[in-house]
Amino acid sequence: MSIPPNIFREVKSALAPLIGVELDILRLPRKALEGFEPSQVGTIIGTLVDACVPALDKLYPGLEELGLSKAPGLLGDREGYPDFEHSSGVRLELKMLYIDPVDVRMKKPPTPREPSARITQKVTIKNVIPERDLLFILVYQLQAHSDDADTYSPVFVDFGLFPMINCVNARDHRLVSSGGRWFGDYETPAVLSTQGRRKYDSGVPLVAEYGRKESEGKDFNEDTNFGKLKRIPYQPLQAFLRKHGCEYMKSGSYPLDWSL
Repeated sequence: MSIPPNIFREVKSALAPLIGVELDILRLPRKALEGFEPSQVGTIIGTLVDACVPALDKLYPGLEELGLSKAPGLLGDREGYPDFEHSSGVRLELKMLYIDPVDVRMKKPPTPREPSARITQKVTIKNVIPERDLLFILVYQLQAHSDDADTYSPVFVDFGLFPMINCVNARDHRLVSSGGRWFGDYETPAVLSTQGRRKYDSGVPLVAEYGRKESEGKDFNEDTNFGKLKRIPYQPLQAFLRKHGCEYMKSGSYPLDWSL
């Protein structure tokens, strides 16, 4: 069971006023911005948005009420799942998606860096409520401030909503279908180590133990890239990421294709 279509449409309509919002609580001078890497900016903005989104309709007079509030989290944990609750009863887990500014040359690492947004191992089939939970991806771009071309603020340019249970199932399918597995009761996701891959390909039984480094000589290593959005084979999610320049899987290569 997934989100009822009428509730999905209600949440999507309620969040639509976010598009075009200029979060001028943060203003970065153009010259200073040139010294930042996108990942550094992402950390700052992600923390800011997580705190401010539920109160945006109060911070910006004229913005329609979004109906969002901070979720209590599991066991009161401030990093618990999910991030927000909507007045419709839907729960939202927020992930930010960065788009490069068009007219600022920022610092870039020597090799392309994969966006770090992910559905971590804290989100599993144990705590996802299929008929209530959505992945909420908020896309932003640093743009020249409307009142000052020498300072830049994040502007929300798009958002996507996806049934969390579909994303989690696709994420876990990819782990298991590639030879990986969960350890514990959905506690630690692990992938085949180099040694484990050789044994797996040769049909040699694997030892159900994992390490954190290849040097530990285990058949499995903890998956340090687990749940990255670009690695989740859920077609609607990947289509949304491609729309904003995040290409990972080729069209048609998705093993799972759920629709709302």
